Amino acid sequence: MNDVTAPGTSTGTSGTALVPVLVVGAGGMGRAWIRTILASDAARLVGVVDVVDGAARRAVQETVPEARRSGIATGTEMLEVAARCGAEAIVDVTIPAAHHQVTAEALHAGLPVLGEKPCAATLAEAVSLAGHAEHTGTLFMVSQSRRNNPHLHEARRLADTLGGAGIVDTRFAKAPRFGGFRDEMEQPLLIDMAIHALDAGRVLLPGTPVHVTAASYNPAWSWYAGDAAATVTIAYDSGAVHTYSGSWCSPGGETSWNGDWVLHCEGGTVRWDGEEPPTAHPAGRDSVAGRPPGPEDRWELDASLAEFCAALRGGPVPATEVHANVWTQAIVEAAVRSAETGRRVVLAELLDEALEEARALDSADGRSRSLASWKTGATGLGGS
Repeated sequence: MNDVTAPGTSTGTSGTALVPVLVVGAGGMGRAWIRTILASDAARLVGVVDVVDGAARRAVQETVPEARRSGIATGTEMLEVAARCGAEAIVDVTIPAAHHQVTAEALHAGLPVLGEKPCAATLAEAVSLAGHAEHTGTLFMVSQSRRNNPHLHEARRLADTLGGAGIVDTRFAKAPRFGGFRDEMEQPLLIDMAIHALDAGRVLLPGTPVHVTAASYNPAWSWYAGDAAATVTIAYDSGAVHTYSGSWCSPGGETSWNGDWVLHCEGGTVRWDGEEPPTAHPAGRDSVAGRPPGPEDRWELDASLAEFCAALRGGPVPATEVHANVWTQAIVEAAVRSAETGRRVVLAELLDEALEEARALDSADGRSRSLASWKTGATGLGGS
């Protein structure tokens, strides 16, 4: 543990004070976040914490330029290090099983949290954290970094010029040999990868998701123990539908990591390969190339961090604030349940189950009573 005096306030290129940030979790993604914060014009790194003794110090030594290391506190106890280094916000990059504890502890200490997806290890824990955020009045935002892709938002803009997307089809095909925990998961594709596309579908389509139908399977040649392929259909209250077909054991002719997208609209179609700008294909007219990203566009982790810091400095509520983001986790949990049972899963019913479990969690915890006022899980999250 190093002794550090909180550095003086500094400002970014916009003249706004940088947000002093503490990273919790010093693994691979923690280091990615450290590098993102070091390059940020909205935040400054003041500390790193990891429950493994010495891990935070090693991460700083290996990722932070020597000239900047002396201003960064390290340790194993989040709130102790946060007080010592003057942190005003937390970036939670711990394992999902730790998200609920870390986030709730930070919120009740008055520290806003930017957390890695998923929101929590279970849907009930995610709903519970929405209640903790309400009770404390403190921001909890989840970083769904792949929705921070300028091409994705350009696809939505092009679709809107054609009357808006009513059907979105996503095809994903990769053949990665990760080794490790993914090879042993029961639903590696749905839980670890499909969440990105299912969340991106919410960017492209209007309305609130209503029900999910899914089937998962594992081809004979698959090297995964669990189901490495799946098809998912999500219906929205606007009448729009998102279909997803994905595989993690499809070598040859692979898609991009973002997948291959087709947006069907009343006035034509939008196509996006997941890497290059999308293209609109109006009915009876020449195709229209989408606008390429500009130097002002932000991507992935940097975009999440900038949106989070802007909210802390008086900007709008982030699009992935916990109440909004829980819907993405609900879609994934519904897809898993549908695949396992062979039945359509209604999200309102799933969220009501999660709400009851979350109320039990909060009752045992004793710090938050906000969920007691929720009439249903869906209405509490701001859905219909």
